[in-house]
This record gives sequence, structure tokens and C-alpha cells, in this order.
Amino acid sequence: MKKELSKYLQEVKPSLKVLLNELLKEYTYVSILASDSKGKTYNVSRSGTTISVNSMTNERGFVVRVYDGTGYSEYSFNEINESLIPKIVETIKNDLVPLRGKLTNIVTETKYEKLEEEEIKFSKSSEYEVDPSELGDKEIVEVLTEISEKARLVDERIIDCRVHFEYLHLSKIFLSEKKDLEQSILWSNGMEMPMARKDAEVKYTYKTFSVQGGAELLDQMKHGVEDAVKVTLELLDSTPITPGEYDVICDPDVTGLIAHEAFGHGVEMDMFVKDRALASKYIDKEVASSLVTMHDGASAAAQTGSFYFDDEGSLAKDTIIIDKGILKQGICDSQAAMYLGTKPTGNGRRQNYERKAYTRMTNTFFETGTNTVEEMISSIDYGFFLENSMNGMEDPKNWGIQCMVNIAREIKGGRFTGKVFSPVVLTGYVPDLLKSISMVSTDMELSGTGFCGKGYKEWVKVSTGGPAIKARVKLG
Repeated sequence: MKKELSKYLQEVKPSLKVLLNELLKEYTYVSILASDSKGKTYNVSRSGTTISVNSMTNERGFVVRVYDGTGYSEYSFNEINESLIPKIVETIKNDLVPLRGKLTNIVTETKYEKLEEEEIKFSKSSEYEVDPSELGDKEIVEVLTEISEKARLVDERIIDCRVHFEYLHLSKIFLSEKKDLEQSILWSNGMEMPMARKDAEVKYTYKTFSVQGGAELLDQMKHGVEDAVKVTLELLDSTPITPGEYDVICDPDVTGLIAHEAFGHGVEMDMFVKDRALASKYIDKEVASSLVTMHDGASAAAQTGSFYFDDEGSLAKDTIIIDKGILKQGICDSQAAMYLGTKPTGNGRRQNYERKAYTRMTNTFFETGTNTVEEMISSIDYGFFLENSMNGMEDPKNWGIQCMVNIAREIKGGRFTGKVFSPVVLTGYVPDLLKSISMVSTDMELSGTGFCGKGYKEWVKVSTGGPAIKARVKLG
């Protein structure tokens, strides 16, 4: 089934068109982004149940962008009807646009050209099987409670299992002189986190689930908790790893974290503008093994990082960042593209209608290869299989990377020994890590349960993943 556009946006669209036409009398370029996104978050554990609204994702509001021949100004608001239009136009004309002239002694002004657009009109919607809002809170909580209780009954050492489910129905309209775009997208994600105790020590792991779709995800979650419990119990006997450089195999979860941290943030081209990314000096140069091809794009996959147009009205794309080891290009919003003399890649994203659009990742992943995971394991004399990524950080200016991984399974003579190490920190210089990749699996997975910040703020939904990879890395 298709998810229909928000009824609210359908109702106010005629007023938005009136506002657009009024502003076009004053300015050569005008755009309006309208957003209406709503969903819920559910958490169930031994300590209780919570149902809440995520203030970071739920929003209803509008942002107008106008071009006055020199630069762009933006005005956001959260209410629209035809009686308010004269006041909005007056505020933009008399208060907002002249404000830039008062800042010339404080900031350096850059002159931008008018955005050139093709005439495009469409209305697109994602598909789903079960609408969470129609399923209802009671039934969703019952399923999550069943999963949590099922995990706790497996073994007396399981002291709790936290189960999370979240969904968002995202509706947006983008209007300009040449564009009339509508999109309606539903995504859902979940997580199961069993916790186990041995003496005074508590260990945990988590299994994630995500889909561009609805509450059909709950069926996947019902059948995933046994694996998460098994791994959690294994961690009770884990020990710290001896720091060193090792051959490793990264599962798709860890591969995705590397893609996101290594060449995700590093190729956000608004960082090129500020000279804060080393990647800008390596376009058309070798930065990875010839086995590595990396994508980012909202149309590159159907996941939680997907959409049909970005928050600046640029159509979603599939951008090949690395092609067989060669860094081909970065990703960018429209303003960074104008400054750098290139084209936007559909990566201009806002945390919400009150925030600026930045260059942001969408679905970031490596392409598959030709090896089986079994072949990769058998090729390792001594090393580790890394799984269950936790978090990461990067330094785009110097290309350093640090990834926290929950599990490292020891491999000797091409076989698992059964010994588990945890937690593990993967570090290194990005080109060294990527050039060391010697095998890539035929299967791949994407996961989209996380949010990505620009530094410490500006959070947006993303997905990451890829195949399993074999590489040489530093662990500690």
C-alpha cells in the first residue's frame, strides 16, 4: 500500500502557492518547503513501558528561501493561511532580507548565482504493509512485551531485555517557480537489547531492525531475539583484547560504520568549502583497494535514509563516491555546489524546518564483491571476526577514524576458536584501512536505526551497511 501525503499539507498547499506567487513579484527565486512529520517511539523493559513522541523527528512547519540577486535568505514559520500571507511577505521584505546588509562588518559576504531549476512536478509515496498508527499502541506494546519476556525466559542470567520500536510518517512539499514536488514516506526501526549478569558484571548486546515501511517490522523482531540473547550470554565470558594490528573480517554492521565514518563525513562537501576535509585534495586519486566501490544516495537504496527529494528540492540521487578504489566525488547541498562550481547531489538536509540545510549523508554503503564469508574466514591464519558496531567518530581534516565494536570472535587457522573479546576499538588512517581490504563478500545488508549528527548537532536519519570485508586494522 502507498502512504498518503499528510491531509494537513494537502489543505494548506493552495495558501502556499499564493505565498509563492506573491514573493515571486519581489524576488527572482523563491522556494517553500513544507513539512508535516509525525510518529511514535515505544520502549518496553522490565522496569516499565513508555510511549512518547520524538521531538527531533516530529515537526510541522515551513521555510521560505528567497534570492535577492546577491545571496539567499530564509524565513521559517509554523502557521499558514491566506490572511497571514501579507504579514509573512512584509516580514521577509522589510526585516529578513535587509538583515544581511547589517552583518557585512561582521562576516565576509559571498555572492551567489541564482539557482537554476528544471520544470518538475510529481507526487511520490513509499509502500508499507501494516500502518503502525492503525495497528495502535496496545497491540504494538503487546508484541514488544512478548519479545522482552521471551528473552528473559531463555536463561536465568538474562536480567532484562529492552525492546524499542519507532516509526515516522514523513510528509513534505517543495514549491518553487518550476517545481511542485510532494513526498510521503513511512519508515520504522526497532532494537532488542538483552542484558545478562555474571557475578557483579553485566554485559549486553543489541540487534537492530529497520525498513522503509511499517509495523510489518514487528514480525522480524519476533524472530530475532534468540540470536541476540545467545550473543549476550557469550559476552559473559569475554575478555579484553591484546592491542595490535590484525587481519579482521567486518560483518555488514561494522562495514557500514566504517563507510559512514571513513568516507561519509569526509566527503560532505560543505567541509570542502571550509577546508576541513582532506578528501578534497584526493579527487581522482587512489584512496582504497580496487575492490572498494562506495555509494551514498537517497535513491541508492530503500531504507530509512531514503527520500525522493531533499530539503532544497534537489532530486534524490545515487552518488558513487569511490569507484574501484578511486575517489570520484563528494556529496553536497545546493549552496556548497554553487560555491565549488559543481552540481548538488540531493544531500541538502535539515534537522527540521527551523534549521539550516547542510550537506548530510543518506544511505551510505560499500558494493558487494565475489567472496563468500566462509572463504574469508578460512583465509585468516590469526585474526578476528568483528560484529555489533556501537559508535564511531572521525576526523575529516586528518582522516583518522575510531570505531567501537562490541564483539571480536577469535579466528585461528581459518576457524573460529569460540573465544570472544569485548569491547574492541578499531582505529586507523582511513586510506590505510581501505587500501588493506583484500576480500569482499557477495551478500550485503543495510541498517537504518541510527541518526547522524553534524558534529554534535543537526541530527538526521541515515542508513549504512554493505558486505562483509576482510582488512588489516589496529585493534585495542
